Amino acid sequence: MKHRAPPPDLLTPRALNRALLARQLLLERARLTVPQALEHLVGLQAQAPNPPYYGLWSRLEGFRPEALSALMQQRKVVRLALMRSTLHLVTACDALRLRPVLQPMVERDLESSRHGRNLAGADRAQVAAAGRTVVDAAPLTFAELGALLHAQFPEAEPTALAMAVRTHVPLVQVPPRGLWGESGPAAHTSLEAWVGRTLGRSGAPGALVLRYLAAFGPATVKDVQTWSGLTQLREAVERLRPRLRTFCDAQGQELFDLPDAPRPHPDTEAPARLVAEWDNLLLSHADRTRIAAPRELRIRILTKNGIIPGTVLLDGFVGGTWKLVRTRPLTTLQVETFRPLRRQDRAALEEEGQRLLAFAAADAPRHALRFARSA
Repeated sequence: MKHRAPPPDLLTPRALNRALLARQLLLERARLTVPQALEHLVGLQAQAPNPPYYGLWSRLEGFRPEALSALMQQRKVVRLALMRSTLHLVTACDALRLRPVLQPMVERDLESSRHGRNLAGADRAQVAAAGRTVVDAAPLTFAELGALLHAQFPEAEPTALAMAVRTHVPLVQVPPRGLWGESGPAAHTSLEAWVGRTLGRSGAPGALVLRYLAAFGPATVKDVQTWSGLTQLREAVERLRPRLRTFCDAQGQELFDLPDAPRPHPDTEAPARLVAEWDNLLLSHADRTRIAAPRELRIRILTKNGIIPGTVLLDGFVGGTWKLVRTRPLTTLQVETFRPLRRQDRAALEEEGQRLLAFAAADAPRHALRFARSA
């Protein structure tokens, strides 16, 4: 019996995987500057200070952590709440462009949380104005900010007051927080005060959709919503339809894409990669089968504790996890794989692992690389 060839607009999970890896700069390391990479990727998720450094190391040829730290000290790169109301590392220019578009989502996130309920009717505009005044006078931690505002708004809970300011004032975390090899409190000031520029105008999300497709496509409307946290984007995508190509996935869902974006052949070789904790690669689609098997993603990666581990990519898909363990004088890279390693995969991971150790623990007297099978 003859099998019918799939329609030309069908994209298999493997085809979507290779398209995603190409756009995420993970098929081969790119020769881009840090700002160019951050703007192409629409930022990197940054709940913790170090993952963006690993994210750039895995994507850029010759990346050194000092390059990113210098940009943060020069106020050209910042960390603030953006997509999904989550901390992201972006260029200052992108922060000014993106936050107004995402502001409705950030406000909705507050009001649907316990922090919104714990504001006890405090006027949001008044809280925001009071908060902006004090953080622009001197960067403050949320604990310090909440305590100061509680004297003025005693009916509200201090942490809720600090979160209200974070919601209605774009707050950036200032150095030394976020600098490679340094530590410091998560102290905040306003984006405008930090970079000396005003926010862009709030506008339609069309430009954001196009940038998402350039970095993560092809994608469904639901994928864009999952990544951004915005809702009701169908109308915005429909307005863009004349400028887009459409495909379908194996489930028959309609996928949108930029006409000239890279869509490598599904058999394109994908190198072994060690991907950062909380990497956008894993968190930016509603359907994540393009990057991981659903069961492995659910049980081993997206667990209830909210910690997204560093992941191993083998043949383009998640095949394990990794972490660095520092016990002076030894720094060990521990790699856990989900299935037995082929000889060529182990060799590729050993090479990539040694590169990671040289990057992350250059000052450690001794390095070790250990492999294990996850239970």
